[in-house]
This record gives sequence, C-alpha cells and structure tokens, in this order.
Amino acid sequence: MERFAIKELEKWKNKNNRKPMVLMGARQVGKTWLMKTFGEKNYKKVAYISFYNNQAMKDIFETDYDVKRIIPYLNIEVGFSITPNDTLIIFDEIQNAPKAFESLKYFCEDAPEYHIIVAGSLLGVALHQGVSYPVGKVDILNLHPLSFREFLYAMDEQPLADALITKDYNLINAFSEKYIYHLKNYYYVGGMPEVVDYFRQNKDYNEVRNLQKTILTQYKGDFGKHVESNEIPKINLVWDSIPMQLAKENKKFFFGKIKEGARSNDFENAIQWLTDSGLVHKVNRVNEPKIPLSAYKNFSIYKLFVLDIGLLCAMSDLDAQTILKGNEMFVEFKGALAEQYVLQQIICDTNYTPYYFGTDKSTFEQDFIIQKENDVVPIEVKSSTNVRSQSLKAFYEKYNPKTSVRFSLLPYQEQSWMQNIPLYAICNL
Repeated sequence: MERFAIKELEKWKNKNNRKPMVLMGARQVGKTWLMKTFGEKNYKKVAYISFYNNQAMKDIFETDYDVKRIIPYLNIEVGFSITPNDTLIIFDEIQNAPKAFESLKYFCEDAPEYHIIVAGSLLGVALHQGVSYPVGKVDILNLHPLSFREFLYAMDEQPLADALITKDYNLINAFSEKYIYHLKNYYYVGGMPEVVDYFRQNKDYNEVRNLQKTILTQYKGDFGKHVESNEIPKINLVWDSIPMQLAKENKKFFFGKIKEGARSNDFENAIQWLTDSGLVHKVNRVNEPKIPLSAYKNFSIYKLFVLDIGLLCAMSDLDAQTILKGNEMFVEFKGALAEQYVLQQIICDTNYTPYYFGTDKSTFEQDFIIQKENDVVPIEVKSSTNVRSQSLKAFYEKYNPKTSVRFSLLPYQEQSWMQNIPLYAICNL
C-alpha cells in the first residue's frame, strides 16, 4: 500500500539539520511497516531493534548516553556494522525503554551523522508518565489511519486519487459516482492498514468487521495492561459511550450520558489516557471566532471522536448494507459518520487544528472551525445532497468570514459567501 508519510520521511532524510525522528501514532496504524519500508527503499542497511521483551537492549542505555559506546552493542544485536548515512537505525516499542528515548538528545547533539527513527504504540502515554522528552532535539511525524486518498491508492485507483489534488472540478465531477462508491466503502472499512489490505484483496465485508472487532478487543486489552485498575472502568465507559455521544444532535460530550451524576473530574484521567494513546481525538469548542483560535479554546467543552471511521462503525454495529445502500432509520447517525470522516481527513490530510464553534446560547453552532493563516474558516458538514441548514449562513451574516466551507455530496460550487466542497475532496481544504 501507499503511505504518503514516506514522502515526509524522505524529506527528513535529506534535511541538513536532521534530528532523530519520533513517529507518533496509535497502535496498529502501521508505524513499524512504515519505518521498515522507508528504510528498505532509502538505505543500504536497516538496523531494526525492538524493545519489546528485550531487557538486554534496555540495559545498554542504563549506564550512560555515550553514543560511541552504544553503537557497538547495537552492531551485535543486528548482526552487522551500523555506519553513518547509509544505515537507518530503528528503535521500535521505545515506550518500553525510557532511557533509550532520552538518548535521542545525545544522538542529536553528539552523533548527528546517524539516521535514527523511533516509534512506540503508547509513546504518548509514556511521555505523560515521567519519560523525559528531548525538547528541541527531535523531529516529529504523526501517523494516522489511511486517508481517503490513500484508500483510493489501495483500491488501485491512483488516477482517481491524483485527480482530487488537481482541483480540476470539471474532471472530478465527471467521476462523482465513482468517488461516492469508494467513499461509502471507506466509511465501512476505514483506514486501519490491516483491514484495508484485507479488503483490497478479498472485498469481504464480514471479515472486515471481524478484523475491526479484533482490533477493538486488542485496544481494550491495552487498557488492562497499561492503566491502573481503578481507571479501567472509567476508560471503558468513555470509550464505549463515544458512538452514543456522536449520535446526539448536540455532539458535545456530556458526562451525565456516561453515568448518572458523573462529573468531568471523574473522567479527566480516562479521557487524557485515550487521547495520549491516539485512540481518541478531542475537538474543543471556541466561544469566539477570533484570531488566534487557540486563545479562545474552552478546555472543559469538547467533542470526542475515535481515531478511525471504520472502527466507529464496528463499535456501533453498523452493517455494510446500511452504509452502502442506506436505511431510513440511519438518517441521524449518518451525520455522525460524516463528522467523524471530515475530522479524520482534516487531521491526516491537512495541517489545520480543528475546533468547533458554539456558545451556551448560540443557535448556529458550526461543526468545525479552523484558522487558515489570519482568517477564521467555519465548516459545516452535510452527509448527503440535502443541505438545508441556516447555521452556516447565520454565522456568515454575523461574523462575515472571508471564507465559509460546506462539505457535502454536492459537486463543487463557489458562491459569493461560501464554497461547497465534495466530501471526497477534503484534501483540497
């Protein structure tokens, strides 16, 4: 499969001021595959070292951070000589070796000639549990499930995927039915690499669901392995409630919907753990659409989304026929899926930080809002061609943003006050 992140790693390889690379991402989004594939394509040698159940390698970093001392030990572990510039050093499951993670500072300062990339499934959690972060001494790349364009590549539809970034909407509109067909499949399959690869080869929706359920079970297994016992029930309650929270017209996360009488303080640690692990995306509300948006973020009011739309479908037990062919009972939750999809594409296909807009008294809440340079851009999400809604128009009339965006299944359309972008073309945001 094609992962666009490889191009980012190639840019990193050729940087003059290259630092050790930290690859962040949830479990099973393809970090190990990406590192190895990148190494095989761009280096003569790949020195892969996993710290999972590898006490001998962990002990090497306990003495000191002298890179000249450490390299000979790594040579023995991989079975060949690691040489600068033509060898990629990979440290996998780095969260199991805090001292190895801290050594990146010294690779950066004392041995920048070595190319080193590290990853760990729960690295974000580890960083909040006392692992010292080498501030300013590493480069960072976030890896997410496959985007819709990457999904098209996996389905052997590279020309279709590449047409999107031309922004030639006469060309794009001519193939709208094909895009919508693949979009519906993406809603069901999602972007988890193992699931996409199986679907690419077999087109078996039932087995896709089995694979998704297995991943969800493994995630819950992580709760038990890496969380204090008193936090496990809270994490499960938050995680299991997300489909129900998104199904509401007001998608703000309500703690009272988890458990009667529940308060935010009861679940702060659980939500933080899910966010740190990469399993959940938190989208905070901004109460005023002003620059910079981050200064107007409400820390206590937010929506929660999961990392992948296919996993959301599996958590909700949505069958393939409902998504592919529709169902009159499916109308409301279709909007939740569309928001999950848009959020996922904004995160993996753009550099924008998504928020949403609203106030306690507002009658025109915006599904998302982003800051584009010095402008605030409101975004409305519609799951189909039915776009009757006054909220985006009302926002425009009150705040007069330079750009307003609506995502829907309608073809591209530009009006004096608003752009309608097809859902399958979010990469053009």
